[in-house]
Amino acid sequence: LERIPMLKLSDIEREPAKLYIDKKSIADVDVIHHNLFTNQIAYLMLAFDCKKVPDELLPYVGLLSSVLGLMDTHKHTYPELTNEININSGGIATDAAIYTDSKDFSKYTVMYEVKGKVLYEKLPFVLEMMHEIIYETKFEDEKRLREIIARIKSRMESNMTGSGHTVSAMAQFSPSSYYSDILRGYQYYEFIEKADRDFDSMKEMLAENLKRTAALIFTKENLTVSFTAEDDGLELLQKPMTEFVAKLARLQEKDAVRTFRPVKEKTAYTSSSQVQYVARCGNYRKAGYEYTGALKVLKIIFSYDYLWLNVRVKGGAYGCMSGFYRNGDTYMVSYRDPNLAETNAIFEQAAEYVRRFDVSERDMVKFIIGTIGGMDTPMNPASKGVRSFGAYICHTEYAQLKKEREEVLNATKESIRALAPLIETAVSQDYLCVVGNNAKIRENEQMFEKIEPLFL
Repeated sequence: LERIPMLKLSDIEREPAKLYIDKKSIADVDVIHHNLFTNQIAYLMLAFDCKKVPDELLPYVGLLSSVLGLMDTHKHTYPELTNEININSGGIATDAAIYTDSKDFSKYTVMYEVKGKVLYEKLPFVLEMMHEIIYETKFEDEKRLREIIARIKSRMESNMTGSGHTVSAMAQFSPSSYYSDILRGYQYYEFIEKADRDFDSMKEMLAENLKRTAALIFTKENLTVSFTAEDDGLELLQKPMTEFVAKLARLQEKDAVRTFRPVKEKTAYTSSSQVQYVARCGNYRKAGYEYTGALKVLKIIFSYDYLWLNVRVKGGAYGCMSGFYRNGDTYMVSYRDPNLAETNAIFEQAAEYVRRFDVSERDMVKFIIGTIGGMDTPMNPASKGVRSFGAYICHTEYAQLKKEREEVLNATKESIRALAPLIETAVSQDYLCVVGNNAKIRENEQMFEKIEPLFL
């Protein structure tokens, strides 16, 4: 067979994928229109800023995403609500998200997102159902609330056992990771476990706090709309959105003061699992280093060379991952790992590997192509809208994306080696979190400052 020639870097598009951001206004609410062909399907997202929600109520933002749409309302039972939505639309879902400002990494926004997929002609329906879900849910339905909380607890315990690397040390030093942990991570699990265990004594408080949290979120002042459709879809949105906004609550409330305080405590969570999930984290910006697209290439290099060979092939772990964010947050983790101290040592030696990095030009091109492949994953209109809205909220400019893509395509062995101080800085901060076998953790207890059971 004739050998297929390898793709050349000159064959790769130098421009990043386009952003679709056209800021409009409907009834004094910002509507970010992503003007794309969608075949008469509208992708609507109501994004409510949670800036009024105090820290002590943030776990209820996470709980809302499991409750809204899954409980009776004053107009429909839960099964009726589900059937009505599924018959007339592609579904309604809600979730919480955190966006970090790409111009000021100390700023981050917690958003509560209500998403719907619907034919243009059904836009009035989907907005009517969204209004019903956010304002008319019967939080006082104790039986259903108990069922939902028990199910969340069961699922979280199953997921944490199977993917313990998500219990990360990053929540100790990164504000966005800390609040993400409250919304869906281990701190959220602690909240859910207590709610399940003490439900009878907490049920009235749970219902009241859900109502209070919803009241602080779902106001006109907090709303920004993401809308993916063509111009005729936007035209059809005008009337029902105006009517929806007119019914939104108004609330005079000061913005909450976030109380995140960094801590540093090397932690191990014990479980009956026979394997470990080892996470080593840090932040390179604390030492004044800047983000570069070359870090995307390094992530691929780690995935196919250093971490893969040492943690997966030689160490026997099921998997390994790394990540380098624009805000400086960095992690290396192992997944279903028979080792603990050995893997931690591999993470500690990562900077030295980067400092001595040397491969053939052909392999370097392969790493760059692999990086671009991950960046250029095909997107449907909904995904393009989500990406564009994220860029809008985070103040990410197209020029920034173009610069980072150029840094990927222009990466060299020298630019990879220049990343060694960034990795060294992050690792030297010594943030360690392990989930794993009790006996294995006790064998290495000198590595930790806190050891406690994973499940309460």
